[in-house]
Amino acid sequence: MTNGNAAAVPILQILDIHTYYGSIHALKGISLEVHDGEIVTLLGANGAGKSTTLRSINGLNRPRQGHIRFQGRDITTVPAHEIVKRGIAQSPEGRRLFPRMTVTENLEMGAFQRKDRGEIKGDMDRVFELFPRLQERRTQKAGTMSGGEQQMLAVARALMAEPRILMCDEPSLGLAPAITQSLFALLERLNRERGMAILLVEQNARLTLRIAHRAYVIESGEIRLSGQAAALRDDPLIQRAYLGT
Repeated sequence: MTNGNAAAVPILQILDIHTYYGSIHALKGISLEVHDGEIVTLLGANGAGKSTTLRSINGLNRPRQGHIRFQGRDITTVPAHEIVKRGIAQSPEGRRLFPRMTVTENLEMGAFQRKDRGEIKGDMDRVFELFPRLQERRTQKAGTMSGGEQQMLAVARALMAEPRILMCDEPSLGLAPAITQSLFALLERLNRERGMAILLVEQNARLTLRIAHRAYVIESGEIRLSGQAAALRDDPLIQRAYLGT
């Protein structure tokens, strides 16, 4: 899989960021970039720093050093709610839905910062076109749905913010293989049909490297490998560590 934006200015650029939890040095000079229309994956074991990287981008864990740029503007110190308004939305690890709210109400929460109220109904219709299962369950409380349906809703809720880039944190966690395949096919469709840039944090390296354009491998808060996803699929280190071959 290739894309034609390799020489363009990245839509998202992380430059040598250092992020801490108290005195714990979680990210030690992370640099990566995502171009418009790309799927980029960040691979690594539990505790490697994948989720912390996303939290640094979305403003929940502000880096002490380094810079984060979105559409050419520095957003390193921008508050989290403003980052969403600027066009970065996330489907978080663990989904974090509002379990007592219906599917429709959860989707409306994804659009709560938008000013174009008249456009929201049309966007919700387009989300239901992408996720027919959610349309069938639009009046059902989120907490009563299956894990796969909840993950679909978490992604759909992020889309209601009209992001320029979608960040997904461990979307396959706890899902059956067939549901995971369907979800990844949907992410690929979003990228192919809408040109949406996606930053995908995931432990399922085999499936992720199949849909991504480029990949980074993080270990102990540092980027150890990066390159075209197809090339990394064939890398012996990746095969031993993540693909079980």
